[in-house]
Amino acid sequence: MATKTKTRTAAIPHGLTREQLLEMYRLVRLTRSLEEKLEVLFKQSKVVGGLFRSLGQEGESVASAFALNRRDDGTGDMLSPLIRNLGSMLTIGSRPVEVVKQYMAKADSLARGKELNIHITDYQRGFIGQISPLGDLIPVMAGVALTFKQRGQDRVGMVYIGDGATSTGAFHEGVNFAAVQRLPLVVIVENNQWAYSTPSKFMTAAKQFIDKAPGYGVAGEQVDGNDMLAVYAASKRAVDRARAGEGVTLLEFMTYRRKGHAQHDAQTYVDPAEIEHWASTNDPIDRYVKTLVDNGWATAEELTAIGADIDRELDEAVAEAEQSPLPEPEEALTDVYGDGPVNAPWTRHTPPDPTLA
Repeated sequence: MATKTKTRTAAIPHGLTREQLLEMYRLVRLTRSLEEKLEVLFKQSKVVGGLFRSLGQEGESVASAFALNRRDDGTGDMLSPLIRNLGSMLTIGSRPVEVVKQYMAKADSLARGKELNIHITDYQRGFIGQISPLGDLIPVMAGVALTFKQRGQDRVGMVYIGDGATSTGAFHEGVNFAAVQRLPLVVIVENNQWAYSTPSKFMTAAKQFIDKAPGYGVAGEQVDGNDMLAVYAASKRAVDRARAGEGVTLLEFMTYRRKGHAQHDAQTYVDPAEIEHWASTNDPIDRYVKTLVDNGWATAEELTAIGADIDRELDEAVAEAEQSPLPEPEEALTDVYGDGPVNAPWTRHTPPDPTLA
């Protein structure tokens, strides 16, 4: 009688559990599928403004943010993404229906139609929306991390920057300040080979962006950004260092952007063969699936079931967003200007409140 061969299960590395491995798969699959849904909505003229895909680099966004402590009460770690970090937003706590409503500029979106794509903030869940002038979020997140240190809080900040934006003065000032103050901050440079249409070799004379770390006196590590487990391990080391009071870590994730800067960008400046090479040999999701199945950590059937649940969730999210109303014109006047302090130059026409004297 034939005997059934047992499938050997490899030990799971980096202190992760099988459930966490499957959750990382769900999040990275959710990221790609959500962006695919948004692309369909964009082509139907239902998206207001631009659409920015992270095709080919979703894995590093999810795996890096997975190293943070997430809490929904405003006491967890804090993350600040760029336009291609939807995966990190979903990992820290953003919900797909919120993202769809945001892209469609609906009245019940987090920004209520005033801001688009992932320019959204929720301090309770731990994410701060991006700033369009690239590089500016580095000093902002350095300031956030400074408050963690001054208050003695067990919290860490994580901020993403593109390879092109490392050339900005704000990047230099923010990293330098965070380094001098030994702030609990993780700075992630996403080296996806292109800053819009400019290749990395025209942006720095350094052989690699991680070479900048010693100049600031901070720890640095370069990682294969399409290897999700390697990204998680490096990010966890950096987060643990920050939490232990050891200061800033500069991480460089080597990855690739397989879409143009935004949906309107046909990416004609890139050799199509280069894109196909990355798609066929170094897709982060394909690599992660192979790792899960080959090591016996998940079955193909389990992953298929997760995908089916995601598809249902996204169908419901789009249906809900399409039923949501657009904001009323008066909404444009709310939450734009602050009242300002009493007797400030711009409010002197208002009589002072005697109760505040």
